[in-house]
Amino acid sequence: MKLLGLADRNLKEISRDPISMILGLLMPIVFLFLFTSINKRLPLELFTPQNLTPAVIVFGYGFFIMFASTLLAKDRQSAFLIRLYTTPLRPVDYILSYILPFFPLLLMQTVVCFVVGILMGATFTNLGAALVIFLLLGLTCISLGVLLGALFTVGQVSAVGSLLITVVSLLSGAWMDLRMVGGVFEKVGYAMPFAHAIDAARAVLKGGSLGDASSALLFLGGYALVTTALAVIAFRRTMRKQ
Repeated sequence: MKLLGLADRNLKEISRDPISMILGLLMPIVFLFLFTSINKRLPLELFTPQNLTPAVIVFGYGFFIMFASTLLAKDRQSAFLIRLYTTPLRPVDYILSYILPFFPLLLMQTVVCFVVGILMGATFTNLGAALVIFLLLGLTCISLGVLLGALFTVGQVSAVGSLLITVVSLLSGAWMDLRMVGGVFEKVGYAMPFAHAIDAARAVLKGGSLGDASSALLFLGGYALVTTALAVIAFRRTMRKQ
């Protein structure tokens, strides 16, 4: 119950900065309209609503890295968490209380992007399968943000978060085919989870099954597990130092 109470408190903290959250939620929609407009003048398969919608969803998840890291970093720099260390909560409970509040926002962004994509002419199948893929990536992004928040200050997470959003934009395969680019860009891109999520989501939304995306699911699940575990370890070390 204490975990849920802290999660509820964190959700309220998130709602106190609505402008940042609204901008983060709307940015993918802006990119969806922008690149679809480009596609009308310069037709590219990559920029059709069918292919673009999964890309902007993944791009939007990059903002949750910054949101989660900023929230935890702020609490670390205040006396709030120090007071909570006297409670029987374990490090994993703290981490979950910072992860869970972001899932409603993540789901909202995903649904809005799907609705806009459909209104722009996309035809999606296996939305449930795609949602599984996106939730695994979402858990990875939020956990990565919490990990950064456990390691860095507010000023530092802003810089690192901005860098990671840029990395997601350039190396996720959202706006370009990494296999056509090849070389270092392709290798680095596919060493991270974002390109795998986009490729798998595009495949299932065109009629593929989760079985067809099993390798991507294992890759994404592994990333989610590792980032969450690292966040717990980093937070435990922070507790001991304070």
